[in-house]
Amino acid sequence: MTHPSNMKYKIPVAEPLLGQEELELVADCVRSGWISSKGEYIGRFEEEFARCCGCKYGVAVHNGTVALHLALVALGVGPGDEVIVPDLTFIATANAVIYTGAKPVYVDVHPRYWCMDPEKVEERITDRTKAIIPVHLYGHPCDMDAIRDVAEDHGLYVVEDAAEAHGAEYKGRKVGSLSDVACFSFYGNKIITTGEGGMCVTDNEELAEKMRLLRNHGMDPNRRYWHIMVGFNYRMTNIQAAIGLAQLRKLDKFIEVKRRNARLYSSLLEDVEGIVLPPEEPWAKSVYWLYSILIEDDFGMSRDELMRFLEERGVETRPFFNPIHIMPPYRTGESFPITERLARTGINLPSSVKLTEEEIEYVANLIREAGKR
Repeated sequence: MTHPSNMKYKIPVAEPLLGQEELELVADCVRSGWISSKGEYIGRFEEEFARCCGCKYGVAVHNGTVALHLALVALGVGPGDEVIVPDLTFIATANAVIYTGAKPVYVDVHPRYWCMDPEKVEERITDRTKAIIPVHLYGHPCDMDAIRDVAEDHGLYVVEDAAEAHGAEYKGRKVGSLSDVACFSFYGNKIITTGEGGMCVTDNEELAEKMRLLRNHGMDPNRRYWHIMVGFNYRMTNIQAAIGLAQLRKLDKFIEVKRRNARLYSSLLEDVEGIVLPPEEPWAKSVYWLYSILIEDDFGMSRDELMRFLEERGVETRPFFNPIHIMPPYRTGESFPITERLARTGINLPSSVKLTEEEIEYVANLIREAGKR
């Protein structure tokens, strides 16, 4: 692959793939006049996405963060409660807990597959613990049986944060169907997108109805402008849902491409000293939202040096999330050594479904070159 000398060429970490199907459904919305939070595509998207996850009910919302907040409020989480979250996750997981007035309690992640370590959860439970939020990090599912066993032993809710894991599977079951309620994001860099957008899925009809009530200002669905509880304006628009419906029909293909690209990356990098490839446990089907590797001391340069090396050659990368417990608004003074190591050494490589084999080979060859310096 020839890299332009002017360095304007860039391979992005993530990029949405939109096409004629999305245009046609959006155009239909515009022609109908139903462009806000009413219209046929919202219900259709909710129904089809829930079915895709193996769930009965879907509740479409404005983004993945409010999906988490809505789920927690609907479950009754509030001031005085504690919610257990992994220390390695995007900050929205902890923020949603704080929005309810509850306290996020952090746990370290598993050293092998990088998600919440079930063995660490039990020791963090107190008489104030109300729920656990396992996060399917970078497209790899958590060990949900172990987490649910702990939750059942202590009478706790489980809320899956599946923002990064559309279509991933745990022991043959889709993520989203493994908890009391699961939350997804459709941000522009996710596997399927609505630009902004999110979804809660559940098998609990009463919970689904409560979330629908809360997302629409707490307004009685049978009596307009009569508000029976304090709610939120968390609704998805019909245009967003139309895009989502078109995207959902491509999900299986997107996952196939993601997994194929991951196999190619791994085949090109597996013999490079100092690199740890992304995990996939025997019980898991990862969707590799981002292709993520670790850069260890014997690679030849640090993670940050490699990121600069790739950036100078037109390749965008992302570091792993920072540990929540070290950031100013959330600092606890605790230590979570696995999370800290992963955050220091982890790098996300370009992972778009638009990536070509040539581009993957280009990125991998640059990494191999960097490791020899």
